[in-house]
Amino acid sequence: MGIETVAVTGGSGTVGSEAIAVLNERGYRTINLDVAAPSERIADEYVEVNLVDAGETWASIGERDADAVIHLGTIIHPQSDPGHIVFESNAMTSYHVLAAATGLGLEAVVLASSINAMGWSFQSEPPAVEYLPIDEQHPVSPRDPYALGKYVIEVLADGFARMPNGPDRIASMRYPGVRSASRLADMAADPQSVADLRAATDIGNPSGAYIAAADAGRICADAIAADFTGHEVFWATAADVAIDGTATEVAAALFPDAERRAPLEGTETIFDISKAADLLDWEPCQSWRDHQ
Repeated sequence: MGIETVAVTGGSGTVGSEAIAVLNERGYRTINLDVAAPSERIADEYVEVNLVDAGETWASIGERDADAVIHLGTIIHPQSDPGHIVFESNAMTSYHVLAAATGLGLEAVVLASSINAMGWSFQSEPPAVEYLPIDEQHPVSPRDPYALGKYVIEVLADGFARMPNGPDRIASMRYPGVRSASRLADMAADPQSVADLRAATDIGNPSGAYIAAADAGRICADAIAADFTGHEVFWATAADVAIDGTATEVAAALFPDAERRAPLEGTETIFDISKAADLLDWEPCQSWRDHQ
């Protein structure tokens, strides 16, 4: 079975529109499923849909004959909604998408997990970082509704991947803060220091990780075309730290007691993104440093 049509939930958003642009370039037919119409039509078709409703989710995917789904249509942060709404947006919409993909016989599903599945931002206690670089096997400790919802997404994906009629492959992308081109330029114009990162309070517990929106969209398209089976979690971060400093400085300032399992060199990220390179043939291409 070949993939010809890809439905992208949240296709009107920053990452969704980037994913659709890449899919269009690669010759896929694209369907944007979102509660809000895009400011500029990019997908072949736009469908207004409330993904919290199971029936709407099934119908919007099935009636457009989608072969795969990239699910990005969730609340992007927990600071403007009650906790149960935040959790529902992440956990229940992902359940509906996975159930629809299974019932309709879709080949691939990509889900928007988060760095917060590890228990990073928006909670009073930071995750216990045991070792560096941080890979996908590192223990997680989510506590707040957003983090719990993101972690539940990954547990759901594990379960659906075990079903004999589940999608051939499911990828969960652990995104950090996504940065548009203008945000990357802002980072370059006023670079943060290690001290700034350590003192930051608006992002909860900082890690020095980020990703360019274009790279975040492209990894979704790469996962659709990959040849692994089952469910896999991927760290999807930029190749470098978000501050004017080195990975060693970030580690020393934030995680002085963490075991070093591999050298941290130069300005590289403290997250191990080699799994995405190995299984998806993906590497991040953009950095805030490109705008200096």
